[in-house]
Amino acid sequence: MSGAARERGFTARDPDYPPQFESVPCNVCGSDSFEVVFPSKREPGRAVDLATVFRSSGDEPLQDQMVRCLSCGLHYVRPRLRWDLILEGYRGGTDESFVSQVAMRERTFRRGLRQIEAAAKPTGRRVLDVGAAGGSFLAAARKRGYEPLGCEPSAWMCGFAREHYGLELHPGTIFDMPVSAGGVDLLTLWDVIEHTPDPRAVLDRAHQLLVPGGILAMSYPDYGSLVSRLMGRRWVFNLTVHLYYFDPGTMGELLRRAGFSPLRFRPYLQTLELGYVARRAAPYLGPLGRLATGGVHLLRLDRVPLQYWVGQTLVVARKE
Repeated sequence: MSGAARERGFTARDPDYPPQFESVPCNVCGSDSFEVVFPSKREPGRAVDLATVFRSSGDEPLQDQMVRCLSCGLHYVRPRLRWDLILEGYRGGTDESFVSQVAMRERTFRRGLRQIEAAAKPTGRRVLDVGAAGGSFLAAARKRGYEPLGCEPSAWMCGFAREHYGLELHPGTIFDMPVSAGGVDLLTLWDVIEHTPDPRAVLDRAHQLLVPGGILAMSYPDYGSLVSRLMGRRWVFNLTVHLYYFDPGTMGELLRRAGFSPLRFRPYLQTLELGYVARRAAPYLGPLGRLATGGVHLLRLDRVPLQYWVGQTLVVARKE
């Protein structure tokens, strides 16, 4: 099945096209030609709880239609909820579950920062973290001697970063960030780019904010990973909160078009408590997931650190 006229039985010109949805072309090459990979599972007329679905720990399995660009191969959601509605969800609500893991996230980010420096050591110490959540990366970077700057749409997360780390995050997106052109040496997007409505615009803005030769580092769920290919639609990162599904080919092309030279792609390992990972994975494992979660709790292993990989990739690039 292919073509813009096959978006779950309606098009943007159809009078029945839901006003809360929008249809967009490929963000990498601009093509409007696509084929459907996964059809929509969304129930027509059912309201979306924006604050629950669109949060840092949002784990609702993908409800919308995923397509593949017939020109460059990018996988993305089309049609999708309008960005103003999604941003409303990110701005509101709380996320105690996400911040329960700050100690583990700091461990992950310390390792990630070492990997960035091994690939391309920034020439200066000004770091901007975009979509900084509760501030754990910036806290780790500050301990390593960096000057931390960050932005985060969630007012609640900004409050947590202030109270827990003493960090003042700008409440908004990269486009709201009060930083002058060429004012940043290192810019990071940890598990962020796949959430944005226009990744190319985000990278264009990142290019503008970085110094000449500045470093960009991003982690993202890699749709081309072995785990993704084996799990298919049940891959744990096929989520409603994710609008784009990159692999090294489409990510590399997007970076080059935005004026960056990719330096390194490598698996991105994260560390979280075993109990937290078991609870997040349970919906994908059926009865086995419930058994695993119960076993972890029974054996009092909930707080044990678990380093894991289920298809995430870290890419480091340099501004050309």
